[in-house]
Amino acid sequence: MDDNEEPEKILMADDDKDDQELFKEAVSKTNIPAEVTTVDNGKELMKNLKDESQPNPDIIFLDINMPLKNGRECLEEIKNDENLKDIPTVIYTTSTDDKDIKDTFKTGANLYLAKPNSFNALVLLLKKIFTLKWTGTLLKPLWNTFFISEKNISKK
Repeated sequence: MDDNEEPEKILMADDDKDDQELFKEAVSKTNIPAEVTTVDNGKELMKNLKDESQPNPDIIFLDINMPLKNGRECLEEIKNDENLKDIPTVIYTTSTDDKDIKDTFKTGANLYLAKPNSFNALVLLLKKIFTLKWTGTLLKPLWNTFFISEKNISKK
């Protein structure tokens, strides 16, 4: 890694500690310089994002189903905040429900990622997401590429 290269600052909100650890491990296997911060619920996420002593993350991974404040509420709050709305926000959830996918797209999520069943698939998906982010594709989500999962990533 180049000394001048800043690591990607990733903020992940998920109430499942095992998912948090798996995600951190997968990020480390992408060989992409990154710092992952995790929070356990939506209230912690919003507190972290509004803390002016903390720099904004480069990307947010957001679970939909969390206690205290769910991912939908957080997404809406993020996308309605002038200081936060431009942070790429990836929905990272077990839900593949059409309504969840459509609602989060309309609310302004940049990508919808179904949690994969395998560790290797998660590493591949994360690499794909960072490629999309770096090429600017993630900033202008299109409906036909909004939802990615283990099933559609393997289709080249």
